[in-house]
Amino acid sequence: MSTPSDTRDIPLRDVVFAPTDEPLRDDVNQLGSLVGQVLAEQKGEDFLALIERIRSAAILRREHDHDTGELHATLARIDPATAEAVVRAFATYFNAVNLAERVHRIRRRRDYQRSGSQAQPGGLLDVLQALKTDGVDYATVCALIEELCVELVFTAHPTEAVRRALLEKEQDVVRGLIKDMDRDLTPQERRADLARMRMSITAAWQTAESPPVRPSVGDELEHVGFYLSDVLYRVLPVFYEAFAEAMQQVYGAVPEFPCVLRFGSWVGGDMDGNPNVGADTIRDSLAAQRRIILGAYQADLSRLAGLLSQSPERVGIDAAVLARIEDYRERFPEAAAALRSRNTDMPYRGLLKLIGARLDATGEGSAQAYAGPEEFVADLELIATSLRNNRGEHAGDFALQRTLWRARSFGFHLAMLDIRQDAGVHNQALAQCLDDADFSERSVEERVRRLSDVLEGAALPRPQSDVLGEPAQATLAVFRTLARMRREYGAAALGPYIVSMSRSAADALAVLALARLAGTGAAAEDQAAAAQAVAALDVAPLFETVADLEAAPQVLHALLSEPRYRAHVAQRGERQMVMLGYSDSSKDAGVLASRFALQQAQIALLAVGHEFGVKIAFFHGRGGSISRGGGKTERGIIAAPRGSIAGYLRVTEQGEVIHRKYGLRALALRNLEQTTGAVLRASLRPRPAEPREPLWRERTREMAAVSTAAYRALVHEDAEFSAYFRQATPIDLIERLRLGSRPAKRAGAGDISALRAIPWVFAWSQTRGNLTAWYGVGTGLEHGIRTWGLEQMAAMLSGWAFFQALIDDMEMVLAKSDLDIFEGYSRLAGPLHAQFFPRIQAEFERTRSAVLAVRGADELLAGDLRLRQSIRLRNPYVDPINLLQQDLLQRWRAAGCPDDADYRALVATVNGISAGVQNTG
Repeated sequence: MSTPSDTRDIPLRDVVFAPTDEPLRDDVNQLGSLVGQVLAEQKGEDFLALIERIRSAAILRREHDHDTGELHATLARIDPATAEAVVRAFATYFNAVNLAERVHRIRRRRDYQRSGSQAQPGGLLDVLQALKTDGVDYATVCALIEELCVELVFTAHPTEAVRRALLEKEQDVVRGLIKDMDRDLTPQERRADLARMRMSITAAWQTAESPPVRPSVGDELEHVGFYLSDVLYRVLPVFYEAFAEAMQQVYGAVPEFPCVLRFGSWVGGDMDGNPNVGADTIRDSLAAQRRIILGAYQADLSRLAGLLSQSPERVGIDAAVLARIEDYRERFPEAAAALRSRNTDMPYRGLLKLIGARLDATGEGSAQAYAGPEEFVADLELIATSLRNNRGEHAGDFALQRTLWRARSFGFHLAMLDIRQDAGVHNQALAQCLDDADFSERSVEERVRRLSDVLEGAALPRPQSDVLGEPAQATLAVFRTLARMRREYGAAALGPYIVSMSRSAADALAVLALARLAGTGAAAEDQAAAAQAVAALDVAPLFETVADLEAAPQVLHALLSEPRYRAHVAQRGERQMVMLGYSDSSKDAGVLASRFALQQAQIALLAVGHEFGVKIAFFHGRGGSISRGGGKTERGIIAAPRGSIAGYLRVTEQGEVIHRKYGLRALALRNLEQTTGAVLRASLRPRPAEPREPLWRERTREMAAVSTAAYRALVHEDAEFSAYFRQATPIDLIERLRLGSRPAKRAGAGDISALRAIPWVFAWSQTRGNLTAWYGVGTGLEHGIRTWGLEQMAAMLSGWAFFQALIDDMEMVLAKSDLDIFEGYSRLAGPLHAQFFPRIQAEFERTRSAVLAVRGADELLAGDLRLRQSIRLRNPYVDPINLLQQDLLQRWRAAGCPDDADYRALVATVNGISAGVQNTG
């Protein structure tokens, strides 16, 4: 199969690879050849020839100014079954290229490490060197490290949910590429590796991309569990080793590191709009996560037992180790009896096997279980101390320290489980519990007063589950389960309780009141547990729309002014978490207004926290696409308002971002380093105060208002736009896909307003129009240029990180967009095409022109050759899939949208386009 770098037959003009990228070109050609062999074997030489004709016609259109006639004619003759195979062929190629590019990132990292003369930009070594150059001393860095915390939270919001079976096959291909990274294999070894890679590609071709039924919460847990247990579990100790090495190299000393990295999950705890999530899934998810992590520890113990074979007659063994062995022999007689007699002179091995028996007891919940992970860590530290006391630092302590880092970080819970629910559901439950049908309609002051009475215990109602209806029963069951889970799994297993659509102080108080009510009328033990559960809850209001973000400071001020809640925050260490929603704010008012509202909200919320002596911890609900807060995490951290990071970052990881960042161990490690390094920089050396920033903020406020007006005039205020959206995008197809357990729409009437942000963005990204990421921005920027002049706008770009990040993201998304391809989708809307496409096209050109003018450039991505070339090389391979999707959508809709061959081919197009454009949801 020909590849994008192939210059035979129909060439891509003026394609120049940097010398450092030549190995990437070789890998792409190698994998492209393997894909071609697989296609010829599986579908025949005629099929491979068809793929080549389509590829050549697409390149002629892109590179040689041909019209789409030949390409359309070729695609129009394809039946649905062949169309599905064609799309899968291109998607298979894209997946191979994506893997080659990821492996090339690993290669570039190794090149930096091998050179020894230059730290890789953004890595821990690079950041620490810069901090030292800026005058940050060792003591200052250590003081921050003591408080440093990066929490990465994996959500169940898939836009690219690759099946675990396919993930494992990808790993096989990656191992083959990495093995030959230095081109030093023998011909026989290379042939064997190529055969293994071909086997994995062939097996993947024969595997369906999506399961036959919508995934359950358990399936989503398995998916996220792959990244947590197969990737992050492995690389986490390496992260700390790299951090220690960088500190040693820069400062000549290494501090005692706390657990800098923590991981969270929403799988099984995100109830917002998902009827499949509740008390049962909370319990099941925590149990499943415990099984996963205990199994991982058992595998580590087995490896350690094979390594630590020291005998007392050769080297000393601490008395504490021998005493623990005797203790465990009595506690676990069956495990002790199973120890092989010939290994009785290997006490470490014996103790590790007995520790494994106690882990088994922990999984079973027996009386001999560990009370918590701290006891497990203490057992491992006994061995570590004995090794260090007896010349064993180089005889196994290194491997043992890796297991210790994992145990300290993952505990017995693997990832903390966040809980999320809509504020409206809480109000419905409270209306039943308080026997007040009008509770939701009462004023904020009335609701706050009534909830405060509940928390005080005055006239506390005694809700009986047998007389309550939904959602009160389900809601109280959740809080009772949380109280039990906290007892069983410990406080570290549960993350914050997030309240979606928070709009008043009453919405946060409702969580505490419901937790209190959940223990009412229960046994004394359960009542005590309920009181503890209330005290242990971190309530995180989630502000999502632009209006909610603007009102957030007033809401938080009112909340912290309420005595009961203020006392609760004091119990929680004078710390209040606030979650910021990037998706709905952008869907509500457009990207420019969303970004500005998020920035302003953080500044104002920090001021409220300072007034009350409370530390505000921000939780960033970012998605994968630009319109959902996507983009480079490192750049976003640096662009955040001064003081908003302060050693702490909590951010969601979702959609295709998870696969891109954490699909390979080396890239996961690089991402962990970049994120942590950016937090260090932002905390210890925030950009200096810029005296012009207040002026720039006021100007951006004005541009955001102009941008919002343009965006809302199209998306929310034009009565016919909803119908246009449903016809000009594959939203009807996306709503049918079995991507996740959560429905695509929120409850209630309406179309765009009820549609969740992910399918909204996903639908537009499939069309290559990407309207959600840029519409309205051009109007806002043009207003700024016209009002204050291009020189002033350029000054904002050079002096303000917030504006730099915005323009960088606009450049990227505009470069990835293609209005010629989108026009084909727009024509599916019939008469509405003439009404809406010219408006959309005009705004696109307005945005592109304004971005280039502010940047002072003639073409998009002029400063990023690698990305510009990557987009250019991919375009001719995504184009045919888009054109096929357009034709298939027209036929499928005309037939009444049945589950037929056209539908199956359409599903394949969604996967293919996602693989090609990468930024989807």
